[in-house]
Amino acid sequence: MKVLIIGATGGIGHRLLPMLIENGHQVVGLHRKPEQAEAIRAAGAEPVAGDVIEMSADDFALAARGCDAIVFSAGAAGSGLDRTTAIDGEGPIKVVAAARALGISRLYLVSAFPEAGRQRERNPRFEHYMAEKKRADVAVASSDLDWVIVRPGTLQHEDGNGKVSLGPAVPYGPVARGNVARVLAGLIERPEIRREFIELTDGQIPVSEALDGLRKARQVA
Repeated sequence: MKVLIIGATGGIGHRLLPMLIENGHQVVGLHRKPEQAEAIRAAGAEPVAGDVIEMSADDFALAARGCDAIVFSAGAAGSGLDRTTAIDGEGPIKVVAAARALGISRLYLVSAFPEAGRQRERNPRFEHYMAEKKRADVAVASSDLDWVIVRPGTLQHEDGNGKVSLGPAVPYGPVARGNVARVLAGLIERPEIRREFIELTDGQIPVSEALDGLRKARQVA
């Protein structure tokens, strides 16, 4: 399978990339800075230059040409309201249009846990971020694609230990970026898990076991 990672140089994407290659997939990594291309190439993937903010749906389609699945793990990371709108909100919406144009059915979106930041004082910038994440979720979930929307808890700059808590609704908590990458890699190996919202935190269950449990529950339903 050939997979496009949008956000290939980010905290989740750069961990996901070698996992997919180890599983035998071809990977295309979208990057913004010219100097990032060599790191993607050295990891065994094909670098494709593009800025999510500037790219149109046609540009995303060009980057994804020949791919079987798309992972959107890019984010503005608090770099400004306009960037949040363009990356977290508009980005996935344009990718849906690109996937439809190419006949790519499988789309994996990294979103945000609904309870994120609810214990803190309200911050207009963070509220805007959450609103844009929800806008993208709605656009993806209302599409006819075989989407999966992953809603991680508070992201930690760690590889993690491969043990998680996941499901349609789980208690809020932190999650290592490496564990998010492991879940995405596992989802790509389980295409029958589709059109699902998955909340995700660090936990006590190995990723493969947690995903197999989710798959079995879906089959029973």
